[in-house]
Amino acid sequence: MVTPRLTESGLSMVDWHLVKEMKPPRTQQEWEAEFQKYQQFPEFKILNHDMTLTEFKFIWYMEYSHRMWGRVVGLAYILPAAYFWRKGWLSRPMKGCVLALCGLVCFQGLLGWYMVKSGLEEKPDSYDVPRVSQYRLAAHLGSALVLYSASLWTGLSLLLPRHKLPETHQLLRLRQFAHGTTALIFLTALSGAFVAGLDAGLVYNSFPKMGERWIPDDLLAFSPVLRNIFENPTTVQFDHRILGITSFTAVTALYLFSRKIPLPRRTRMAVTSLLAVACMQVGLGISTLLLYVPTPLAATHQSGSLALLSTALWLMSELRRVPK
Repeated sequence: MVTPRLTESGLSMVDWHLVKEMKPPRTQQEWEAEFQKYQQFPEFKILNHDMTLTEFKFIWYMEYSHRMWGRVVGLAYILPAAYFWRKGWLSRPMKGCVLALCGLVCFQGLLGWYMVKSGLEEKPDSYDVPRVSQYRLAAHLGSALVLYSASLWTGLSLLLPRHKLPETHQLLRLRQFAHGTTALIFLTALSGAFVAGLDAGLVYNSFPKMGERWIPDDLLAFSPVLRNIFENPTTVQFDHRILGITSFTAVTALYLFSRKIPLPRRTRMAVTSLLAVACMQVGLGISTLLLYVPTPLAATHQSGSLALLSTALWLMSELRRVPK
C-alpha cells in the first residue's frame, strides 16, 4: 500500500477484474489501449496531461505489482487454510480465527477498489488535484493493519509459550500500560493515512515548530471546526506530530516503568526493542519531514510504523496471562 500512494500510481489502473487483469498488456496496441482508458479520467486530464506512454508504463506497473502482491497474500491465507481444514488439523477455535482472517483478506481487496474509485470520479466543483478519498485510504490502511495485527497475534499465541508471571499489581499496571501504548501506536499509524492522502507532509517542513510558530495560524481554517481534523492538511500534520510525540513518550515511560519489575529475559528484550524501534521511527519521521518527503525515506518511515506496531504486539504477547 505504501508504494502506490507515494509514487502517485494508485489511479493508473482504472478498472478492476479479479482474474482478467492478472495478464498485463504486452503489445504496443494493448499498451496504447490501456493508456487511452487512463486518459479518460481526471488524473490525466488535470495532472498528467503531458505524460508519455513510457511514463505511464512505470506508474501502471507500480499499481499492478501492488494488486498482484495483494492476490499473492490472499492465496497465502486461503490455500493453506483450506488444506489444513480438509486435513482436520484445525481446532474449533482456530477454525473461527481462520475464517475471520480469510474474510478480512477478501474485504481488504474490495475496500482497495472502493478506495481507488473515489479518485476516478469527476469532481467539477473541486479545485484540488485528483486523489483518492483520505477517508477511504484510512479505511483501507486500517483494515490492513487489523489483518496484520490479528495474523501476528495468532502466530505469536501459537509459537511463543506464555510466561508464568506472578499476578502482582505492578504487572497488571504494566500490562494495561502496554495495551494502551499499542492502541496509541495503532492510532498514530492510522493517522498517517490522512497525512499521505492529503499530502500533509509537504505543508510545514520544519521541526519542532511549524514554520515560525508552535501552533500555526491556519490550524482551524475550515468550517465547521470538526472538518479540520480530517480535511485540513495543516491540522492533519499537527495531529500526526502530537500523536507521534505522545506515542514516543508513552513507550519511554513504559520502558522506565518496566525497569522496576522483574521480567523474564524475552519479555525484557521485547520492552527494550520497543524503545529502540520507537527512537528509530521518530528519527525517520523527522528526517522525512525536513527533507520534503523523499519517496524512499517516506516508505521507510511507513514501514517503521509497522515494525513499531509489531514490537508492541510482541510485548503484549509476552505479558499475556496464563489461563487457569
